[in-house]
Amino acid sequence: MPLQIVHHPDYDAGFAVNHRFPMSKYPLLMDALRRHGLAVPEALSMPEPAPAAWLKLAHAADYVDQVIACEVPEKIEREIGFPVGERVSLRAQLATAGTVLAARLALRHGIACNAAGGSHHARRAQGAGFCTFNDVAVASLVLLAEGAVDNILVVDLDVHQGDGTADILRDEPRAFTLSMHGERNYPARKIASDLDVALPDGTGDAAYLDRLGAILPELSQRRSWDIVFYNAGVDVHAEDKLGRLALSDDGIRGRDEMVIRHFRGAGIPLCGVIGGGYSSDVPALAARHAILFEVASAYA
Repeated sequence: MPLQIVHHPDYDAGFAVNHRFPMSKYPLLMDALRRHGLAVPEALSMPEPAPAAWLKLAHAADYVDQVIACEVPEKIEREIGFPVGERVSLRAQLATAGTVLAARLALRHGIACNAAGGSHHARRAQGAGFCTFNDVAVASLVLLAEGAVDNILVVDLDVHQGDGTADILRDEPRAFTLSMHGERNYPARKIASDLDVALPDGTGDAAYLDRLGAILPELSQRRSWDIVFYNAGVDVHAEDKLGRLALSDDGIRGRDEMVIRHFRGAGIPLCGVIGGGYSSDVPALAARHAILFEVASAYA
């Protein structure tokens, strides 16, 4: 069975090439996965837009309605980082549903990845930081509401702290959030995860992997997890425009291998999402995001 990959062409909302959020990385990621022989027909699934009822499990009802109607107040749009027009609204609904679908595929097959997702700055009340809806939080609450799982672990290794996921899930005892991130990076005001690990600027491969290797067994000792959501943001890379850490491509590959091997070795389903990555060299950025899928495919 090939690695199950969730994708939709409308993950790309068509931003200008010079926008700080490199929207073209989504089609370029799929191009990279085709070159690697991973994006084959039997591996691909396509989501429908997430229903409002799902989104309102994690987000305030008035905010969800504003996004769907493309009537988000300008102040919130500024915090998100772009206007919420029809393409952005559709993209947010699709990417969120994509993580729900990938989670269901992971429960069925052991591992699956969404070729988007990781929008971890979207809080209960509103979006922020290039994140409109929080796909991992929505997917977690959908699975819990359906009774599909009882214990969820979020392993967020994006370079930015997962404040929105922490905000939405902090009163949900069946979900545990880990964020390992750059200490001096966005957001300035962090919302405490269940476990936060803050790293100094310039942290490279060896120090990063040593720290991660010590944390993973601790997470497994906390309880028996039914699914892990893994945010594999590549903005930890040394060349990332918004990162401040110093991992190499090999360091990212080692990180993904460490996480996936640890949980799949224990028989725990894992749902991967791509998280953040920011570069003017978008093909190189897409290749970094493809590492998650390359590593995951060995465990499918």
